[in-house]
Amino acid sequence: MGKKKQKIILPPELPPEVPDEEVEVSDEDLDFVGQHSDYANFMSRIDTPSLTKHVSRVADANEGALELLYEKKLRKKLENKETEENTLEVDPIDALPLKTADGQLYYRRVKESKEAADDGELIKDPALVKPTKAEKRLKTKKLRKEAKKQAKEEEVQQTPQEEVLDEVKKELTAEEANEKKKYKFAELGTTLLTDPESNIRLLKEMLEISKDGDSAIVILGLKSLLAVFKDIIPGYRIRLPTEKEQEMKVSKDVKKMRFYESTLLSAYKAYVQKLVALQQQTVYQQVATRCLCTLLAAVPHFNYRESLLAAVVKDISSQDDVIRKLCCTAVKSLFTNEGKHGGEVTVEAVRRIAELVKGHNCQLHPDSLEVFLSLSFDEDLGKPERSDMDKKAKYKKFKKRKGSDESNQKPENDRKKSRKEMMSKTREEVNADYKAVSSDQDPQEQRKMQSKTLSAVFQTFFRVLKHTVQPKSEGSAHGAFGSHPLLDPCLNGIGKFAHLIDLDFMADLMQCLRKLAGNGSKSEDSSENSSCQLTVSERLRCCIVAFKVMRNNLDALNVDLQEFFIQLYNLILEYQPGRDDGDLLAEAMKIMLCDERQHDMQRAAAFIKRLSTFALSFRPAESMAALVTVKHLLQKNAKCRNLLENDAGGGSVAGAIAKFQPQVLDPNLCGALASVLWELNLLMKHYHPSVSSIAATISTMNANTNQVFRVHTSPQQAYTELLKENESFATPSAIKRTNSKRKGSDTVPAQGSDLNSPGEIDETAIRSKLSEHFSLLRDIQENERLRSEMDRTTQSLNLYETYRKQKKKRKTRSD
Repeated sequence: MGKKKQKIILPPELPPEVPDEEVEVSDEDLDFVGQHSDYANFMSRIDTPSLTKHVSRVADANEGALELLYEKKLRKKLENKETEENTLEVDPIDALPLKTADGQLYYRRVKESKEAADDGELIKDPALVKPTKAEKRLKTKKLRKEAKKQAKEEEVQQTPQEEVLDEVKKELTAEEANEKKKYKFAELGTTLLTDPESNIRLLKEMLEISKDGDSAIVILGLKSLLAVFKDIIPGYRIRLPTEKEQEMKVSKDVKKMRFYESTLLSAYKAYVQKLVALQQQTVYQQVATRCLCTLLAAVPHFNYRESLLAAVVKDISSQDDVIRKLCCTAVKSLFTNEGKHGGEVTVEAVRRIAELVKGHNCQLHPDSLEVFLSLSFDEDLGKPERSDMDKKAKYKKFKKRKGSDESNQKPENDRKKSRKEMMSKTREEVNADYKAVSSDQDPQEQRKMQSKTLSAVFQTFFRVLKHTVQPKSEGSAHGAFGSHPLLDPCLNGIGKFAHLIDLDFMADLMQCLRKLAGNGSKSEDSSENSSCQLTVSERLRCCIVAFKVMRNNLDALNVDLQEFFIQLYNLILEYQPGRDDGDLLAEAMKIMLCDERQHDMQRAAAFIKRLSTFALSFRPAESMAALVTVKHLLQKNAKCRNLLENDAGGGSVAGAIAKFQPQVLDPNLCGALASVLWELNLLMKHYHPSVSSIAATISTMNANTNQVFRVHTSPQQAYTELLKENESFATPSAIKRTNSKRKGSDTVPAQGSDLNSPGEIDETAIRSKLSEHFSLLRDIQENERLRSEMDRTTQSLNLYETYRKQKKKRKTRSD
């Protein structure tokens, strides 16, 4: 080890090889060869034939194969030389030689590559030389890397069965954890319900568990917390103590109650905030909305009811049916159970709904406004407060009398005055405490809240009417619920609370209803309102509401309702049974025609004629309602019974108009008294027995006798009753079919006859026949079209031929 390393002197490098093509022979080279020709004599002595013989031994001796053979031999020689030259023997490393089996001695030598020799470094045999620390570290690193690679390869090469087993184990552990959480919820809930004051801290633990990532656990947590809060929330609003109150010394019971209330309020606040946040997610939307609605309906008096109300009213017009129904039922429960909250929540809910209608430009679901129909008001709310005025007047009179008596009497002592003042103060304090504790509300405050609620409701109704009356632009798109979805609930609400409307707004309301009833008709204003035409049912509802408003305020109104009679007269012809609501038509007949005391004779005759014609062309229910109305009108107007006579001129009473004009829009100008009710003769032969019987009773009414006919049913009742009967009523055609079925079953069918009875129709055969029929019609139309095209082409060809002939004639003439 102490010996010095010997430097190895390597031979010089050979010059680079140059290909024959790049060698250039100059004149100097030729002169040199000529001068030294003795050295080039070996070239003249080369035996070329022997070389060719040697080369010809190789099979397929051609130039390419020979070159490849020589190249292979040269490569082998070069490889052997490189292996020999790359290893050099250096000085012996051991002092003593080794002896082989043959008896020869040799020294072990270190092999060194030329490249390492050039750098002056030796490559030692690792088996002979001890490795250094750095080399050991490198070895260990390599071994670790190889072990990691093998482990990864083993993981990749795992069987799919092991992976499935691992997944199953994970699922089983997750299910076990979920089961534990469920049992934990049940345990915490039962302990809270048994003793809420001592275990109120468990609410926070339940809230923490409900923050799990699993949706099932979250839903279970929300429901269990809902049940707990519904049970433990007190029947009063919690007011937290102020800083001054906290500094005061109190008893242990008060401290315990304060801790219980503060903990309950903080947990309830966190729960409500979580519900509002989860309401925005589709997975928990229905559950969160259900919890919010249940809390609002159960504890509307408790804290944070504003956040609950805002979250519920926001989704009152949701497109999801379940969420919308939940919100509507919660709001309706607030309106019907005002004893729980005293009416304050009702005012807030109505205002929020009014703001929602205003913000969405009246484009909401009809259910969002139908909740107003659940409101209830005092009957004397719209009337002025005369009782208070009377009380004030009586108090003034009493004061004057008392003052006159006191002037006559001696002045009282100061002690008596102070005693009276003390008594009045104590009474006021006692009354205030009684109002705060008692559930009964002050009637004046209740009246104020009801007036606020009523003003907000009518403000919303008038906004919807104004939005419907306003003409819309052609490019305005309808909402998701139609062009005016809130009109029907608005009209129903106005009809229900018509007796509470202020008289100052009556004229504007009637004018608006008159426009809406005429909207959609073929009148002068039809071009203006063509963009917002109402249906027949909506226009009938406008007429009904107008008559309800007029009837409830009969003493203070002086309104001409002729326009509404004209609209009803025309709407009878526009009515379609499947499209429009027949119950509304029957209600309009009852309110406008039957409930009125007396009608003009021309108008009554016009409606009698129009309703009789209407009864011929519609279903039995509508026909029955129309005939009941006709009977009412004939009973009240005896002179209209002349229509039952057979004279062409309508008997002795024909009126100013001598001829009946059914196309006239105004019933007063159509001249119905000059006609005859020939429709009754056809209605007496109606297939429905109820319709035929009432037509027969009407036809027996005589104009000469003063008979009194009582109508026991209204048109609306007749419509509903006959509509129910029609479900089980069989038409004569159906009866004939059933009879033919029975006859066919008794007799044996003849040969070649169809086995199917007339009642049992083969739908496939009918479809095939109809398809063949319509395909034939299509073929005929196609043939006609092709023939017309062929005629056109032939005409064009004929024209072209005539043109060519004329052209040839012109050429011949020119030549």
